[in-house]
Amino acid sequence: MSLQSVHKKIVALEKEMQEAAANLDFEKAAALRNEIDALSGKAPREVDAEDEGPAATIVSQPPPGAMGLGTHIPVAEPPKGWRKPKRPDPMTSNVKNRKGR
Repeated sequence: MSLQSVHKKIVALEKEMQEAAANLDFEKAAALRNEIDALSGKAPREVDAEDEGPAATIVSQPPPGAMGLGTHIPVAEPPKGWRKPKRPDPMTSNVKNRKGR
């Protein structure tokens, strides 16, 4: 599905959900809300243990460009203007001052 068709479907479902809520059909409105959340990639809502529906695992799609392990963790940004320091010269590392011999 393209983003435009998904957006059109979400808008249509939101309108239908509002009509269902206005007609006091809250079960249908809740089902439509869950479908909208699934299409928009939001995390599934918590379900009470008292509900009689079958237990199902819902996996939502990650946002575009964020796939794989660890993509939910924000990346620390360095301060503005910060530069990475130069690497030390390998010929002088771990060499003590020869005057002190």
